[in-house]
Amino acid sequence: MKLKSLPFHFHEAAQKFAHRPAIVTPEQTIYYSELDAQSDAIAAGLIAKGTKPGDHIGLYGINSSEFVAIYLAIQKTGAVVVPINLLLNPKEVAWILNDADVTRLFYFAPFAKAVDSIRENLPNIGNFICVEKELPSLLQSEIGTIQLEKQLSIPPTSVAVIIYTSGTTGHPKGAMLTHANLVSDALAAGEAMKLRPKNERFLVVLPMFHAFASMAGVLIPLLHGASLVPVPKFDPTLTAETIDATDATIFLGVPSMYNLLLRLPEKHIPAIQKLRFCVSGGAAMPAEIMKQFEDRFGVLIYEGDGPTECAPVTCFNPIEGKRKPLSVGLAIPGVEMKIMDEDGNEKPTNEPGEICVRGPNVMKGYWKQPEETAKSFFGEWFRTGDIGTEDEEHYFYIVDRIKDMVIVNGMNVYPRIVEEILYKHPAIHEAAVIGQPNRLHGEVPIAYITLNAGFQTLEKEIRAFCFEHLGKHEIPKKIIFLDKLPKNAAGKIVKRELRKQGEVERGIPNE
Repeated sequence: MKLKSLPFHFHEAAQKFAHRPAIVTPEQTIYYSELDAQSDAIAAGLIAKGTKPGDHIGLYGINSSEFVAIYLAIQKTGAVVVPINLLLNPKEVAWILNDADVTRLFYFAPFAKAVDSIRENLPNIGNFICVEKELPSLLQSEIGTIQLEKQLSIPPTSVAVIIYTSGTTGHPKGAMLTHANLVSDALAAGEAMKLRPKNERFLVVLPMFHAFASMAGVLIPLLHGASLVPVPKFDPTLTAETIDATDATIFLGVPSMYNLLLRLPEKHIPAIQKLRFCVSGGAAMPAEIMKQFEDRFGVLIYEGDGPTECAPVTCFNPIEGKRKPLSVGLAIPGVEMKIMDEDGNEKPTNEPGEICVRGPNVMKGYWKQPEETAKSFFGEWFRTGDIGTEDEEHYFYIVDRIKDMVIVNGMNVYPRIVEEILYKHPAIHEAAVIGQPNRLHGEVPIAYITLNAGFQTLEKEIRAFCFEHLGKHEIPKKIIFLDKLPKNAAGKIVKRELRKQGEVERGIPNE
């Protein structure tokens, strides 16, 4: 298939599946024909207000049918969507909006206060659109469809979205994803998931500004004739009730969400059992959590992976095929993956190295950062920053992030391996391991943990448990108990916040 723009492929799907549900909530059903018409009307209103192809438009809002319609509408004008992370403080939001050269901003009412606090710091934005107040008037535009039809011929190589990735230091980088990146990834990932379009409903509780949710939860279903069920925030009880009310068949989550779903009362088990399967991504799934979830609910979790820069799905455990726990699966159709050393040479089977990706899903580059872009590639191969291995059957495994690896006396310690052991301890709810500088050993591993309800344990007990299962250099030199671990909006544990905490404890100023 020759790839065209995202609006073209969505419009094609909307014509083919006009009378199928596109978005389902407990309160309403929006059909493909309706979603196409709504996004057409918003796009026409934007064009009437002067929006041109190539403009950058911010989208600052919660999971909802309106978010989806606006996302599609912006792209129908040929403009570029810049989704905003809902967990950022207003100062960080302003930095991204200015860095991305955003000239128009859609925002939802809950964020009005934040937007008002930074308006004077956004000189390039000429139009602020509060969705709840101003979207109805935008939908009443009298502009004809001729101008809009022209936008369906948007070049597939043009940028469709700029998604800012959370950097470990300094400011985030804006990954430029083209229409071809998004469409190719959605079609290939959907093929790998063996979708049953008429019956499939994706529960989308991961935030839609995130690459995982916008691709796996929005574009994959909408380009395949399936439905999506938007949920504005993650709450285990609300999730179970929404699955029950909407007959959702696929749940998309990160490991911490599955851990919390395990705490649901018995009465919610039948609702979770309605799911056909679950998908985990965004972070490594601890084997113990996967086992406990599948044993309790009888629903399989299929793990996949991919960075934002790859649109983002690169690999997936085959549905109804051979599933390997701890593996992120096989490369999806049309995508190539290799394990490389620091010089870009391919590593032998089962030897750790950096996971690199080549394919039509790989980003165009980082917005206004050519040097960072150049450093992220070996020729056509994107460097993911993940340490991984490939087995004899071409299944890939993530060992850890390169930046998270701890070097103790010259020996590599992979935090994920230590965390897998910690999760086996019955008292531990969540665990995160980082490195801390040490004059004698170079670095030593430090573990931050939270406990399950009703448990009390001592550091020496956990260290004794680790001693039974880990090498001496892998045993955490310090166990720090917290009420909760810091997480981003997608529910992924944010280790850089733990590093900052450790620096403060060591007397390093936290600027």
